[in-house]
This record gives sequence, structure tokens and C-alpha cells, in this order.
Amino acid sequence: MALITLIATVLLPPLGVALKHGLGKTFLINLVLTIILFIPGLVHGIYVNYMR
Repeated sequence: MALITLIATVLLPPLGVALKHGLGKTFLINLVLTIILFIPGLVHGIYVNYMR
């Protein structure tokens, strides 16, 4: 499951966050960051899934 989450986070950050944390506040923050620019969404997704 960790490999699938990592691949999903790199390709589509909101999907990776949703797989690990569900459709809550963290997902919405990541979705907005990804819509604005891809890189902030990617950094946030990696931080939330692997550094927290």
C-alpha cells in the first residue's frame, strides 16, 4: 500500500492524500494547492503523507 500511495502522491497529490487521510481538511488544502500550482501540492502531499 505504501508504494501505491507514493505513486499516487507523485502523479496526483490529492489522490495520495485522500488514500492515506480521507476526504477531510488535509485533502481540501492539498487540492487547492494542486489547482493553484502543482509543485506546492506535491510538496504538501509528500509532507503530509511521509513527514508527519
